[in-house]
Amino acid sequence: MKACYTPYSGPSTLSQAKARLNIHGLWRHFRFEGEPKVSCPCPWREDHKPSFSVNAAGTLWNDFATGEGGDAVDFFQRASGLSKTDACRKFIELAGGHFAPTPQAARPQPEPVEVKPKPIFPDFRKGRAEDLQQVAERRRIGREGIEFASERGLLWFAVLKNLPAWIVTDSARVNAQARRMDGQQWEHIGAKAWTLPGAWASWPIGIREAQPFPAIALCEGGPDFLAAHYLALWEQASHLSKWDVSCIPVAMLGASQRIHADALPLFAGKRVRIFGHDDEAGRGAVERWAAQLASVGGDVDAFSFNGLQQVDGQRVKDLNDALLMNAESFACVERMLPL
Repeated sequence: MKACYTPYSGPSTLSQAKARLNIHGLWRHFRFEGEPKVSCPCPWREDHKPSFSVNAAGTLWNDFATGEGGDAVDFFQRASGLSKTDACRKFIELAGGHFAPTPQAARPQPEPVEVKPKPIFPDFRKGRAEDLQQVAERRRIGREGIEFASERGLLWFAVLKNLPAWIVTDSARVNAQARRMDGQQWEHIGAKAWTLPGAWASWPIGIREAQPFPAIALCEGGPDFLAAHYLALWEQASHLSKWDVSCIPVAMLGASQRIHADALPLFAGKRVRIFGHDDEAGRGAVERWAAQLASVGGDVDAFSFNGLQQVDGQRVKDLNDALLMNAESFACVERMLPL
């Protein structure tokens, strides 16, 4: 096992700064047009049909068109264009006296936030043999893992924007993210992963299905989620055709997301290992999710891909890459998923 992150314990300078400076204050700081509220235009892109949301407390935001979202620090980073490290430092500085947000009592109290309705998604279909094979080849994941995810009801297919797509969703049907079968970007958002309109982007895919299992591999994004299904069979099943595993994958579909408050209790008492991408956003996500999971008593650590290499010499950046590790990296890792 490579290096693990330690669970969060107690308040930090950053958490204190977030208690002092919220998204309402940041909105004024950046002089964005309009007001931040439950339904409003996105402040940093053209948004003729409002698809942006800020909660009443000004602590969380979500862009339903792109699937982005997070807390006040994530908002500051996205608005400023700074790196995660620089954004955190500037945010703390801003909250420490260089910026004085209007006191909450001085502005009209926002109306209570309504519970977000369950989205209505297009009809999805189960994958045919050729669909599963195409995803397996495109993502370079053993077909057994793709079949495992499909049989668990977490991998679906549809035609969206007149293009064949594979979709990650679950029985809760509150979150769904689509990728084109050809691996190209969705032209309407300029990204490969499209969180469908109305989705609860912070809902962890597969968390309800994970309840019978003692351990969870919490993955960042759909491809890693599928890769983790194959890895679970490879490391823990008595045979690739059997699904007798103790650890099961759950996915957060975006590094900027926070775990939905209603889903957090479902992690309680579980052994959780987080697999964030080996980049700045991924490391920030690991810290955020670890802190949330520690708050409900989860037994949490995180896997580090640092120093691992693929067979072609490229560095391993995520769990999907890890399926193509060279012999030296495999010998170093030994086992990736928790028991």
